[in-house]
Amino acid sequence: MLKPPRLRPGDRIAVVAPASSFQREEFDKGVQELQELGFEPVFDDTVFARHAGYVAGTGSLRAQAFLGAWRDPSVKALVAVRGGFGSVHVLPLLDREDLRRTPKAFIGYSDLTTVLTYLTTLHGIVSFHGPMLDRRLGRGVEGYDRDSFVRALTRAEPLGELGGATLEAFRPGEASGPLMGGTLAQLVASLGTPYAFKPPQGHILFLEDAGERPYRLDRMLTQLHLAGVVDSASAIVLGEFKDCDEPRGEPSAKGVLAALLKNFEGPVVYGFPSGHTTAPFVTLPFGVRARVVANGRSRLIIEEAGVE
Repeated sequence: MLKPPRLRPGDRIAVVAPASSFQREEFDKGVQELQELGFEPVFDDTVFARHAGYVAGTGSLRAQAFLGAWRDPSVKALVAVRGGFGSVHVLPLLDREDLRRTPKAFIGYSDLTTVLTYLTTLHGIVSFHGPMLDRRLGRGVEGYDRDSFVRALTRAEPLGELGGATLEAFRPGEASGPLMGGTLAQLVASLGTPYAFKPPQGHILFLEDAGERPYRLDRMLTQLHLAGVVDSASAIVLGEFKDCDEPRGEPSAKGVLAALLKNFEGPVVYGFPSGHTTAPFVTLPFGVRARVVANGRSRLIIEEAGVE
């Protein structure tokens, strides 16, 4: 697993838009937050492109911007503006050799799960399930957990224990492995393509989503199970699954997920505040080793530094 160099004060972070277009106000606030953290956000005018009414420029334009930032030796990391739709368009246009030659931190979530898993599970580059500018960095400490973001990206040391106060155990136990995953709908959508989510045996599977009704969660998690992804995991960490309950409250997303995973052999914990969460977003490095403990007080422990 290739780990990108840790960030230092004054480092340049390229702001890219591999998926949907966005509101300029959110963009400007996110840029300001990166500056307040001590970084130098950079971008070119193509980030403001619009195409088809819902994506930030054509797939070719978005891929060129991504690769241009990755190839630029003065740029030390890339962060997405927002998710939404369309990041899958850029995957066939990215260059594996370029990516592995100079590994860099890429930060995103939601629709950007496709890029995170492309980098981590297909090419062995550590990526970061972390806040984007839109509605996260742009809202300051109310939108994201500044401590985990800064430590994950700037320190060559373990992140340690994360999210313990919010976690509930569905299945007890303890297990370790490389942490991988992302937004459930995007992971399922990748199956059957050349970019399918294929984590290694013994991985820790992180899953989260928002706005998906319980029957859809059932269908998607069952599909991951049938594809062998669930059975290859040593432990499962679930997010909050925001706005996924039926309108009247039952069945609930929590209840459906607990029932579907009742026979999983390893530990399963629920409620981790990363991704589509009502709490400040906790940054997770994908591809590094982690440990799930669900005996008494549940917790996720990142055993190795996300950067070096």
